[in-house]
Amino acid sequence: MTGSLAVCAGSCGPGNLHLINGLFDAHRSRVPVLAIAAQIPTAEIGGGYFQETHPQNLFRECSHYCELVSDPSQLPFVLENAIRAAVGLRGVAVVAMPGDVAFRSPPKRALSTTRGLALAPPKVVPQADELQALADLLNGAERITLFCGRGCAGAHAPLMQLAETLKSPIVHALGGKEHVEYDNPYDVGMTGFIGFSSGYAAMHACDALVMLGTDFPYKQFFPDDAKVAQIDIRPENLGRRCRIDLGLVGDVKLTIEALLPLLKTKTQRKHLDDAVAHYKRAREGLDSLAKGTPGAKPIHPQYLAKVISDHASDDAVFTADVGTPTVWAARYLGMNGRRRLIGSFVHGSMANAMPQAIGAQAAQPGRQVISLSGDGGFTMLMGDLITLTQEKLPVKVVVFNNGVLGFVALEMKAAGFVDTNVDLENPDFAAMARAMGIFAKRVEDPGELPGAMKEMLAHNGPALLDVVTAKQELSMPPTITAEQVKGFSLWVLRAVMNGRGDEVLDLAKTNLLPR
Repeated sequence: MTGSLAVCAGSCGPGNLHLINGLFDAHRSRVPVLAIAAQIPTAEIGGGYFQETHPQNLFRECSHYCELVSDPSQLPFVLENAIRAAVGLRGVAVVAMPGDVAFRSPPKRALSTTRGLALAPPKVVPQADELQALADLLNGAERITLFCGRGCAGAHAPLMQLAETLKSPIVHALGGKEHVEYDNPYDVGMTGFIGFSSGYAAMHACDALVMLGTDFPYKQFFPDDAKVAQIDIRPENLGRRCRIDLGLVGDVKLTIEALLPLLKTKTQRKHLDDAVAHYKRAREGLDSLAKGTPGAKPIHPQYLAKVISDHASDDAVFTADVGTPTVWAARYLGMNGRRRLIGSFVHGSMANAMPQAIGAQAAQPGRQVISLSGDGGFTMLMGDLITLTQEKLPVKVVVFNNGVLGFVALEMKAAGFVDTNVDLENPDFAAMARAMGIFAKRVEDPGELPGAMKEMLAHNGPALLDVVTAKQELSMPPTITAEQVKGFSLWVLRAVMNGRGDEVLDLAKTNLLPR
């Protein structure tokens, strides 16, 4: 939320093991975190003592720095090194410390001043010859597409100028949505498994692709024939997702500003206009799915996401669970430069939305924070509802209650398997929340949704909306492979043969009938 250092702590053994998934998420998302991991008494280490683990080994993979403090005299410089690593390298640092060491007399040496530990992000610009090489590549290309990720944060204005100069459509990865989608006449949507057909097409129609601050991992979505240039502040990202013709290490904003004077303004707009027209068609198709007719149950999740976006505040913070809530958030939440969208977009851990919402609300108490929780993820960490009341955090939780692990079920269908062990027998989440002292409502009728959403968001305190959504909603990728078509055909055949033809009928009704 702030870019500043966050601190957490866990008791020895199982206590700090609970930190691992969150620390992996923070580390892979390059969020500076200092974790204090307690350890068993020093004299017992190595003897199989109660709750014994070895945190310096356990946390090594999800940290830049991980050290054990076995004497108080170590603590000042180990703590300083940990903070510098977390802030300077953007990630996690772990300090493990036995309880008996913590209770011993502290050393007399003082810690470094804040100035020495609060490191400013480096301002990196490529060398002049590298910038000229990129300019030559772009000046010689006819159809350029810009592909933007989270590294474009703060670069909106120069990015728009670059797109206008090159007459380039802008495609974004999920991490780039909140930074480039708004106030953007060059926007042609997202690519990837949950993206738009227009984003995919714009990347495959270009003769030059410029990757800007993105480490997009899905290699099959990159074009085969285009020349590719990549700009990233992290040199290890260059060329690791696709073949590149030119790689530049630099801050996206500063690099674009240095590049612009070297570029020739293009006049041919056909590539841009075609991509924008394709996006408008794709957007209209997606928006046609985000409708709700009073009395026409169940509620479509697209409509739910749109209602959330329409009623949320202008500076709302959204957190989205891994799975289908991320799909609907990516496609239907409107960004404006002030709103934030947070998720487990790199690590991909279930049950992330509500804990992230708790953290966001604690960090910025005055902002509206909305958790888009899947029913599967919500039930994994349902006990955190008590945290909302205990800490008096006015987080708003919207549960996409479709009674199934939706993304897993979809993957099974696409592979041709009859989905098993994905159905959920959910309680009345609203009744459960009310039992904990939280304002809550359950909504099943689309006609009641806008009013219930408005009331829930206006509540002065934690609140929950349990929304029953369509179980068989398909979140189709922007391009469908022959293997996926074959897989769905096999699923239909196997479902019917296993006496589950009603599911095939439900899927057809959910996705084909007018809304």
